[in-house]
Amino acid sequence: MKILGLDVGSKTIGVAVSDALGITAQGITTIKWDENNRCSADAEMKKIIAEHEVQQVVIGLPKHMNGSVGERGKASELYAKHIEQTYKLPVHLWDERLSTAAAERVLLEADMSRMKRKKVIDKMAAVMILQGFLDQQR
Repeated sequence: MKILGLDVGSKTIGVAVSDALGITAQGITTIKWDENNRCSADAEMKKIIAEHEVQQVVIGLPKHMNGSVGERGKASELYAKHIEQTYKLPVHLWDERLSTAAAERVLLEADMSRMKRKKVIDKMAAVMILQGFLDQQR
């Protein structure tokens, strides 16, 4: 069963997918979208879900360090509801505190240039969100 991992930002959505056994997460793309129009990523999302035969979705839930959910977290919750209703798939929200910072560290350690990091940071954050979820499931 493949699981889709999403890092939802205001302008882009990082996308990762698990292997069929649910052991590893691989980054696949970053989708540009308009947060004010939740349907703006639907065509690409539908294609990815069908192509990878996705059966579940994990969406990163950004929380403040004290555990409270702020504006970004509420936006992720709204997008989770949209995905659930649109694709009729179970959606899990995953605490993503520091996932983008961790992704940035990994890319810095790989000595990736700032311009290249900017292009892959959301996809890498999606990988970290999904991998954390997969590890917790085992």
